[in-house]
Amino acid sequence: MIGLMILQQMFDQTDREAVEQFCFNIQWHYALNITSPHDSASYVSEKTLWTMRHLLATEGLQDVLFESTLERLAKVFKVDLEKQRIDSVHIKSNMRHLGRIGLFVKTIRKFLTNLKRQHRCQYDQLDKELVQRYMSKKNASLFAMVKPSESGRTLDQLASDVFTLTTHFSHVESVQGMSSFKLLSRLFQEQCVVEDDDETGSPVAVARPNKDVTSDSLQNPSDPDAGYSAHKGQGYQVQVVETYSTREQDDQCPLLTYVEVESADTHDAGALLPALDDLEKRDMAPKEILADSLYGSDENLERAAAEHGVDVTSPVMPGNRKKIPLADFTLDEQGKILACPKGVEPDTVKPTKGGYSAVFPKASCQNCPDLKRCPVREGKKGCYYRYTRKDIRIARRQEHERTPDFQERYRYRAGVEATMSEFDRRTGVKHLRVRGMKAVRFAAVMKAIGLNILRAARFRRRTTAPSQPHRGACGSIFAFYRRVKEQIEQFWPGTTSFRALCWR
Repeated sequence: MIGLMILQQMFDQTDREAVEQFCFNIQWHYALNITSPHDSASYVSEKTLWTMRHLLATEGLQDVLFESTLERLAKVFKVDLEKQRIDSVHIKSNMRHLGRIGLFVKTIRKFLTNLKRQHRCQYDQLDKELVQRYMSKKNASLFAMVKPSESGRTLDQLASDVFTLTTHFSHVESVQGMSSFKLLSRLFQEQCVVEDDDETGSPVAVARPNKDVTSDSLQNPSDPDAGYSAHKGQGYQVQVVETYSTREQDDQCPLLTYVEVESADTHDAGALLPALDDLEKRDMAPKEILADSLYGSDENLERAAAEHGVDVTSPVMPGNRKKIPLADFTLDEQGKILACPKGVEPDTVKPTKGGYSAVFPKASCQNCPDLKRCPVREGKKGCYYRYTRKDIRIARRQEHERTPDFQERYRYRAGVEATMSEFDRRTGVKHLRVRGMKAVRFAAVMKAIGLNILRAARFRRRTTAPSQPHRGACGSIFAFYRRVKEQIEQFWPGTTSFRALCWR
């Protein structure tokens, strides 16, 4: 059953498709070691598949499967774990993309529907007009026809209705325990604010401005675990770490060593250290890891080196391009400024609590054509430039990025993009058929197991099988031609072509 679930996620199949393959595909029988043709061995129902998947996902056993298969494959193929690279891929669960109006309407309608089923007496006590607004079939498309100019007023009306419902059932314990009411309360806290009415002085709920709504707010009541990324949209993201090799010979089996599913609103900067912690616990920590600039904050590099002994190769995040960076100044070994980009030497450079303070002569700075771009600030005795030790470290990194050594090491990070493409094209990880963190995590980790198995099988076939000529249609014709040519030369030496044979 575990093998069946791995194959299902590996080939991105529905339950029905996976059951059909399990019952009738002899390739699956060979892979799963099903030797008996009887139904007792080669038949499974969709309900059984669903139950087993629910059991594994609830207990979190997919992580155990990933770690055990990875440990086995790494041992068999003698995978070098010293060099690894990290990246993330955005995935979408099976949920509808909703705007703010659609989110309010769907959440309110879901609560009223569940309230009607579970607490009919409480449902009947609600205001009829409010209930008809969301439960009537005639008004089903009412909120879909809102003009952009009226969206603000519509959101305030929706916020007022949510405030009415949450206030009405704030002391009803039986309703407070409903999951749909908890979603409604969460929606109100994240999307609404209570203000005093100017005329009556009574509290009135209004919708928050778009800029005040956080990225971890509710995106869809059908999938409350999903987050929002301003760059990639709603959904989740998967942090992936894989091994790589810098050797010219392709003698290393690349494997995924770490897979972690997060909400889409989680920043990549917070994923590096947890990944190194997990790899270190499983004795798979690298000595060098490649990452893009989002992972390469100064704190991450310092902690990775101090706590894990890992060298993180990552470019610096681009700062304010309108200002001249500290890397353009001439620094000594301690980080003191010797000269500015124009060659002007400072009058004094004094150490401060967190770094240094350099004072440049006023006359030189005021006549400088790059004064607007320069980070110095004019003071009483000169133009001051105060910078910290963190600024010095970043300047050292920016200077190192221009060297051929960094470019040679960092060029291997681009290979992780091919891994993300294969992760998507082969397993369909970017568009899942499930919702919720538990189901999304199970699917993503099982797909990663399948990808590791595919890579190991491909590597084994490439390294152990002897090189053979192509056996397609053209290969068969060429093989036939060679056999005929050998027989011809036995009887007529010196004949090297069919044309010569026809002449004879």
